[in-house]
Amino acid sequence: MGSVTTKFAVVNDKDELVTSIYLRNDGQPIISIQRGLKELSSGLPADARIAGVATTGSARYLAGVLVNADLVKNEISCQAAAAVHSVPDVATVVEIGGQDSKIIIIKDGTLADMGMNTVCAAGTGSFLDQQAQRMNMPIDDFSREALKSTKPVQIAGRCAVFAETDMIHKQQMGHKRADIIRGLCQALARNYLNNIATGKEILPPVVFQGGVAFNQGMVLALEEALGLPVIVPPYPGVTGAIGAALMVHEELKSKDTVTSFKGFEIADADLSASSFECKECDSLCEISQVFRDDKVLARWGGQCNLWEEEGSSI
Repeated sequence: MGSVTTKFAVVNDKDELVTSIYLRNDGQPIISIQRGLKELSSGLPADARIAGVATTGSARYLAGVLVNADLVKNEISCQAAAAVHSVPDVATVVEIGGQDSKIIIIKDGTLADMGMNTVCAAGTGSFLDQQAQRMNMPIDDFSREALKSTKPVQIAGRCAVFAETDMIHKQQMGHKRADIIRGLCQALARNYLNNIATGKEILPPVVFQGGVAFNQGMVLALEEALGLPVIVPPYPGVTGAIGAALMVHEELKSKDTVTSFKGFEIADADLSASSFECKECDSLCEISQVFRDDKVLARWGGQCNLWEEEGSSI
């Protein structure tokens, strides 16, 4: 679960993808989780048994509390697991999501190094969505338009504000829309390499994951900037969820334990969330809490366990 989208993936006991769901949060993460669970339950065979559940992403703790997850893992580990699963000899993972970008270096199937940018929105899915809307284009058309370009224009891509300003200026100068979009993709690829990949040894195979990997213009721009072919897995938008499923399968298989998953009925429960500032000490921690039928399910976020309720240790 990220800041913009919620993804679900179900794998079988052979680690094959059974089904996946990609939803926009629309600022309502709990509703998004419940909606996704409903879609999953209606799409799976009647005799399907959920053997384990893991959550990942920026809202992994919230999601983990709601479903009583067996495992809560960070995004880097899950993206790496998915990449190794799809391309066993992968050396570099480029992951660009809704609000942040990551680079993951893998050696011999093991996470060796990483870099992450959460400061600037340039190049992320939300920024590209915003530019597509400004040009009154569906994001899919925005992606394909870049491939029509013959003379991409130079766009300043080191900052989201400057990039948008430069795009508007180039439009006012009369440049073709395809050339502007292609130039933007090239600028964002350069921005990624200059900011996130600095100091990293980028070796092939390179795998491109995250929602932005659907954008064909960005794939082409990365290939041009790297001078290397870029592999896009079959389901790039849900690789974090796939990696989480693979990791919980391995975790529970090695321990031979039973899942703590609450079941799909949570999709119809009366759930809500809030937060408050703890004033018990000078740390002033922000405590997050989730309620079901006005009863606290869990609290987390403090530097101590003062506010922890049962289940919040995940």
